[in-house]
Amino acid sequence: MRVHHLDCATMCPVSRRLVNGDGSLFERGRMVAHCLLVETPSSGLVLVDTGVGTDDLRDPAGRLGGPFTTITGIDAARTTPAIEHVRRLGFDPKDVRHILVTHLDLDHAGGLADFPSATVHVHADEHAAAMQPTFAERERYRACHWAHDPQWNRYASTGEPWKGFAAVRDLPGLPDTILAVPLPGHTRGHACIAVNDGARWLLHAGDAFFHRSAVDPAAPAMPAGLRIFEGLVARDRDRVRDNHRRLRELALANASDVDVFCAHDVDQFARYAARASG
Repeated sequence: MRVHHLDCATMCPVSRRLVNGDGSLFERGRMVAHCLLVETPSSGLVLVDTGVGTDDLRDPAGRLGGPFTTITGIDAARTTPAIEHVRRLGFDPKDVRHILVTHLDLDHAGGLADFPSATVHVHADEHAAAMQPTFAERERYRACHWAHDPQWNRYASTGEPWKGFAAVRDLPGLPDTILAVPLPGHTRGHACIAVNDGARWLLHAGDAFFHRSAVDPAAPAMPAGLRIFEGLVARDRDRVRDNHRRLRELALANASDVDVFCAHDVDQFARYAARASG
């Protein structure tokens, strides 16, 4: 299966030094929304996360909220939504038949409405959180992103063992080279998505971590601002720390056949996008 790496939200938060670990304190930083477009033999096109959508870019503050747009510094003019990436690659957006979301945070699910016919695969706990958020969860979910009433496939934390994880599962309508790996912590029903591109497994870890140092001991330390932000947005910080450990063990024990990356690390995105296009 061919896998395309897409950046579906250009975010420029305050202080490159605190977010990216280099540059000036007063320079704007850079974060991405790393999504995947997977060409499958019999299931059409599959998206892993969607970034923000076209309607979000027309009215960022109205649809994504003032706090999000201020903190992330989203640049609507420079953002390419997933649907435009699909078109630029020569595909019809209607060929996107399945969307797998790591979770339903507004910067991961904003593009759902651009693919109204796609089946959306999501952990049942995450779906419940988004449909009936607690007070603390309200800012992270936006009902406008699923106002088109998508066809949901809600799955539970059951399945078969896979590379040290006890309950990994395939999903209806998708090949067994695409798997959901439930990993709550950042949100109630957060999951990682594993895709085998024919050469190795790509594990899209969503927001299970925010910086490559979580899984790569050779990477520079996580910048202070990003570390604080990760803690602030985590639903369960203890689980997040444990998830870092488990993902690092996975990456180190399976370095020859598994790549583990997150949704927002600029350097990871650049590396995998270059490799896929090279």
